[in-house]
Amino acid sequence: EKMGLPSSVPRGYYLESLMSQILTFPTLFSGGYVANSLAIMTDALHMLTDLSGIILTLLALWLSAKSPTKRFTFGFHRLEVLSAIISVLLVYILMAFLLYEAVQRTIHMDYEINGDIMLITAAVGVAVNLIMGFLLNQSGHLHSHSHSHRHSHIPQSNSPNTGHSGSHGHSSLAVRAAFVHALGDLVQSIGVLVAAYIIRFKPEYKIADPICTYVFSILVVLTTVRILCDTGVIILEGVPRHLNVDRIKEDLMKIEDVYSIEDLNVWSLTAGKTTAIVHLQLVPGSSSKWEEVQSKARQLLLNTFGMYKCSVQLQSYKQEISKTCASCQSSSA
Repeated sequence: EKMGLPSSVPRGYYLESLMSQILTFPTLFSGGYVANSLAIMTDALHMLTDLSGIILTLLALWLSAKSPTKRFTFGFHRLEVLSAIISVLLVYILMAFLLYEAVQRTIHMDYEINGDIMLITAAVGVAVNLIMGFLLNQSGHLHSHSHSHRHSHIPQSNSPNTGHSGSHGHSSLAVRAAFVHALGDLVQSIGVLVAAYIIRFKPEYKIADPICTYVFSILVVLTTVRILCDTGVIILEGVPRHLNVDRIKEDLMKIEDVYSIEDLNVWSLTAGKTTAIVHLQLVPGSSSKWEEVQSKARQLLLNTFGMYKCSVQLQSYKQEISKTCASCQSSSA
């Protein structure tokens, strides 16, 4: 998964979503401003988080095609991480301003809301989310249909753990995850529409507007905190959450002629681009089999654990000398 939505969702959905939300976000935010509705502007702010996620995913797809340079030998994948941090900080700044205004309105209650404009703008938000859910549903069906049609005449392996079936399953789960995300956005927009309906016909209940702002601000935080955690792990070069270093070591030790693992480093260049460097020591008398061991280790890291890149360093067996004995010898001399 990328910083925003799953990267294995059909690319056409991202492009359609991008165009739709680029047109809708200014409409919602300006409509909320004209109507003097914080709830509408907070809903637009949540849409901004989705918009930034789509932009980050498209940015990652574009950067993945760029070749590394002499200065940036790993490529430009970390630009996605930097963009994610900047977009989240921007969202938090706008959210802090809206929360401050909501608190002021709750305390003083000296504000008026244009119910007609709020109702129309909220209805636009619901309509957009309905369209996005429909587009995602259609994209998922078309993607699944073309996938099954393309491989309908290819014999399937007897093994249930083939890379093909895993990729197809991951794609289906990604589409479902994006659909659930779109459904959550729809529920939020319906909540704004209900609040707009109440304020339009019962202006004395205008307190519903700042209440919606509080609730939706919590949703924005819940949506973005995962992004901040993931970017933090990437910047600090931590192990991705889906990998277990102990499990990797256990599987590497199962390779024939591997005596020990001297060093293992696993980190991410960006979301979904995991890199590993491993230093293996061979059993005594097996130096001639280093190519076979290296090939098996690379296959394990790349295919089994899904590494984007890996480097396998091998060395012949060297008997360890006890440091205690060496220090005893030096002191006795």
